[in-house]
Amino acid sequence: MKYRKKPVVIEAIQWDGTPEKRRQIEKQFPALKTFLSGDALWMIETLEGNHIVSRDDWVIKGVKDECYPCKPDIFFMTYEAVR
Repeated sequence: MKYRKKPVVIEAIQWDGTPEKRRQIEKQFPALKTFLSGDALWMIETLEGNHIVSRDDWVIKGVKDECYPCKPDIFFMTYEAVR
C-alpha cells in the first residue's frame, strides 16, 4: 500500500548559526529544551533524544509541541510556505 503524509501546518525557523537567532528561536518556542554541549555545539532535546542543531538547520515545532532540527534539503522536500 502507499500512503500520503497528511497536510499539517507547522512552525519553523531556520538557524543562521548566530547566538541572536538561537535566542529568537528559544523565545518563539518556549517549550524547546536546549543546551550548549562542552564543545559549544547547540543541542536540543527531542522525543528521540538530544540532537545537534547545525548552521542552516530548521527548528520545527511538531504537532505535539515537540521540537526537532531538520536539514535544509529535507525541509524543502517536505514543506512549502503557506500564506
